[in-house]
Amino acid sequence: MGEKSKAHLKQMLESFDTAMLITRHGEKMHARPMAIAGVEGANTLWFVTSETSPKSDEIRDDERVSATFQGRAGFVALSGQASLVRDRKKIEELWQTSWKAWFPNGKDDPSIALIRVTVLDAELWDTAGSSGIRYAFEMAKAVVTGDTPEITQTQHARVNPNDRSRQQH
Repeated sequence: MGEKSKAHLKQMLESFDTAMLITRHGEKMHARPMAIAGVEGANTLWFVTSETSPKSDEIRDDERVSATFQGRAGFVALSGQASLVRDRKKIEELWQTSWKAWFPNGKDDPSIALIRVTVLDAELWDTAGSSGIRYAFEMAKAVVTGDTPEITQTQHARVNPNDRSRQQH
């Protein structure tokens, strides 16, 4: 996927404040809402957790994760690889005062850890702004004509953030 799609994915990820992070618990999937601590490019997401939380155990057992994001005019679903990070500089960089509710000792709390998700594959649906107007037009046209709507890459795209090619597919 091209650089334009990666930039669009990054922009969309930055517009969300919460995600449903899905880890694996044996043969079952375990989803929970998580505040997004940071977004780096289109390929790295950060969340905060306790080193002793069940999700930390699940990540240690199986690093494969998924995350879904939903807003008023956009959606993203991604899969990736998670790791627990205890880098004090990164914790300081991402620290949010609201986290003190879970970490009473602040950013120096010994139980605080970050979850870094390296995005391996993502799919986006954007119905905001001009993309949304075009999307609504295409849907209405499809209803009237009986044809399939024409959806552009800005409205729906599959993105591999680690793909270094500049080709658009």
